[in-house]
Amino acid sequence: MCLAAPGKIISIENETAIVDYDGLKREANISFTECKVGDWVLVHVGFAIEKVDEEKAKSMYKLLQENE
Repeated sequence: MCLAAPGKIISIENETAIVDYDGLKREANISFTECKVGDWVLVHVGFAIEKVDEEKAKSMYKLLQENE
C-alpha cells in the first residue's frame, strides 16, 4: 500500500516542479500531468500523478494532524 500526501506547486522549470508539503519542499516531475503554479498534486516516486482540488488537499492535512 502507498500513501501520497498532497503538495502545492510553488514553482516550475521545464518539467520539474517544486512542491510544498506543508513546509517541506521537494522536486517532482510533472510530465504526466498538466500543472501550473498553485495547483495541488499527488506525487508518487517523484512524479506528479494526479491533480487534486485545494479543499480536498487541506482536508487531508487536517485529517492527518488529528491523528498525530
